[in-house]
Amino acid sequence: MVITRNRLAATAAALAVLLLQGCSATPHFEDNFGASVRANLAAQVIDPAAAANANPTSGVDGTAALAARERYQRSFKEADRQQPVQLLIGGSGAK
Repeated sequence: MVITRNRLAATAAALAVLLLQGCSATPHFEDNFGASVRANLAAQVIDPAAAANANPTSGVDGTAALAARERYQRSFKEADRQQPVQLLIGGSGAK
């Protein structure tokens, strides 16, 4: 089938219109971009002024806090000592 010049020109023009359609208007995504993330982060903060509080926490003395921290750090160095997992496949065994 032979494509005439008019048909080829009409197809090229239609294709150009379709391709340029994406450039016609820019959506305004950047107006509120990241607003939901900022709102969720702000909702997770209990006290925004907590970093400025210079008072030490009460209830834990330094020796106990140091021991807890060292125990926590050691927990990553020690291997897990778990029992081997047994996998049983089959029926009840009753006849």
